[in-house]
Amino acid sequence: MKILFVLHLPPPVHGSAAVGLQIKSSTVVNDAFDCKYINLGTSKTIEEIGKRSIIKIFRYGAIFLKVLWNIVFNRPDLCYFSLSSQFTPFYKDALLVILVKLLGIKTVYHFHNKGVILRQDNSIDNLLYKLVFRDSSVILLSKNLYPDIQKYVQEEQVYYCPNGIPNVEINLDRKGKKDLVELLFLSNLMESKGVFILLEVCKIFKGKKLPFHCTFVGGIGDISERQFNAELEKLDLKDCVDYVGKKFGKEKEQAFANADIFIHPTLNDCFPLVLLEAMQYSLPVVSTFEGGITDIVEDDITGYLVQKNDVQALAERIETLIMNPSIRERFGKNGRLKFEHDFTLDIFEHKLKNILHNMPNN
Repeated sequence: MKILFVLHLPPPVHGSAAVGLQIKSSTVVNDAFDCKYINLGTSKTIEEIGKRSIIKIFRYGAIFLKVLWNIVFNRPDLCYFSLSSQFTPFYKDALLVILVKLLGIKTVYHFHNKGVILRQDNSIDNLLYKLVFRDSSVILLSKNLYPDIQKYVQEEQVYYCPNGIPNVEINLDRKGKKDLVELLFLSNLMESKGVFILLEVCKIFKGKKLPFHCTFVGGIGDISERQFNAELEKLDLKDCVDYVGKKFGKEKEQAFANADIFIHPTLNDCFPLVLLEAMQYSLPVVSTFEGGITDIVEDDITGYLVQKNDVQALAERIETLIMNPSIRERFGKNGRLKFEHDFTLDIFEHKLKNILHNMPNN
């Protein structure tokens, strides 16, 4: 079967692009199908995301022409889209989808985001959603995300395929290695990832004189390094919180290895790959009831989950882990086992292959 994959690829590095690169590099997928790939992204850096520019218009024009050329001259059996859910990114994707549909190609959408339900009452968006979703299949990361598209997609059109990452054996010994418990945040500096919420928690911990240090790792998002440091100054946290920028390869691995607790107090997410990475490193995870996170983190088994924006509940759960190394160890071991059982890259690749192979009319 010929499949044209229109998906996000790095740079910049984010969840959808990381999964796109996994698919493009997958021996399992490429051996099963005749695959062509087009990068759907028009931003080359995190800072470009959400901003308009002439160069992005030209990049989009090139994407449109590549899709048209492949549909006309390669004539795939199926076109796979890593579809955005709302606003300008959705409008750009929808135009490509409508082109593909007009040329008679079956479509499947792999969602790494959500937000359809927030725009379905807008008359233009509602019309576009109806056109885009009609007679198409959808791949979601979690059953918890189905209500987002329920108005437009019947359950029999939906397939579920949780993300995965490579399974690497990691030998760690965190027992008695230091006086301070190391808290790790690893994501782009964005308000929606709960950066300021975690800083408020750190302020509470400093007031209680708890034995902790918190490291923030990641690229600049809608929070600049200057804004972050200003908040540290305001909350008097410069002696117990550090922002160390982006980390890749061995440096990123070392950040996970040095940590004792992983914290992701996100306000808007679908299925964060970084939680899988933390579990791979046998870290207890503290996160929120958001998107498909409840499929990843089992509350009181592999970590703790709290309601979004609840600074006090987040602080209480993290404090429990700071003061109880035995709970940290138990949650970490449970998380590693769950990762190996459910979330390896090999599991993801075979699930995706089977979904694509077994779609109706393919």
